[in-house]
Amino acid sequence: MHRNTFKKEERLSSKTKLDRLFNQGASMFVYPFKVLFLTEVATNENNASVQVVFTVPKRTFKHAVTRNLIRRRAKEAYRLNKQQLTELANDKNIQLSIAFIYIDKEVKDYKGIEKGIKKALTKLLAKQ
Repeated sequence: MHRNTFKKEERLSSKTKLDRLFNQGASMFVYPFKVLFLTEVATNENNASVQVVFTVPKRTFKHAVTRNLIRRRAKEAYRLNKQQLTELANDKNIQLSIAFIYIDKEVKDYKGIEKGIKKALTKLLAKQ
């Protein structure tokens, strides 16, 4: 049985990786997200992974409580639906960096956010 977890190693926090993702990464729009992604060959066997970052613009949502709510919903949707993507990364020995940027002007319920995450992951699988 596979456990659905979202550990520290799966979060994209390295400044250099983030800069590379935002400067060289490809992008696509999957409502309510803009998805940036960058595929690199993993240097060694245990380095094949998927790292993700979720952003919600302060300009659109002034209150931190609201930004955190959207981010929590997106993280949960990703956590429950990421299996195929991590398996693909391990099989192909690639390192995938992904940024989910929330672009909607209103707070969506969990079902709406999960639908967007699922669609984005499906498109990412097709592009790999």
